[in-house]
Amino acid sequence: MQQDNPQMKITCLDFEGVLIPEIWIGLAERTGIEELRLTTRDIADYDELMRYRLKICDEKNLRIQDIHAVVDQMDPLDGAIDFLHWLRTECEVIILSDTFREFVSPLLNKLSQPTIFCHTLKIDQAGRITDYLLRQQDQKRRAVNALRDLNFQVLAAGDSYNDISMLQNAHHGIFFRPTQKITEEYPSFPVTHQYAELKLELQKHLNG
Repeated sequence: MQQDNPQMKITCLDFEGVLIPEIWIGLAERTGIEELRLTTRDIADYDELMRYRLKICDEKNLRIQDIHAVVDQMDPLDGAIDFLHWLRTECEVIILSDTFREFVSPLLNKLSQPTIFCHTLKIDQAGRITDYLLRQQDQKRRAVNALRDLNFQVLAAGDSYNDISMLQNAHHGIFFRPTQKITEEYPSFPVTHQYAELKLELQKHLNG
């Protein structure tokens, strides 16, 4: 009787806060619109957060062109390129993000085009963002569970509330640069703050 192959390993990473800066914070800094600083670290309900962001963009007349101007000036976090290159030599890697394809293309180029599952925006002819379109509800959890069904051992790293279901459903979940508040609420996940620490934590399971 043929036996199943041993589980291959795959790592799922959040994007903003793990490999790249928070885009909305960058937008707030460059436009002076402090209301845009809020992220999923601050508001756990993603729909509430996005409706708030779109309302502010509409009130301040921000267009997709303004956001592109911000993203074009951004770089991956210090050490992110080397870390991602190392990880892709160790296992399969997928970025699971609640960002939008229209936002992040320049940053994907700088990271050598990693695989990313994310969402899309609805934009009118003037460049006004009229809505956001989820690829799938709770996509991070569903992606992890689908990978498990495909006989992958899933490792995951993230920093925010919208990463919790991904971390919980992975075989091994790891926090990377989280807030103190979220670590106190979810104390079961190991906490890392530097890529060297995250690498060591992943190696415990990649080499096992």
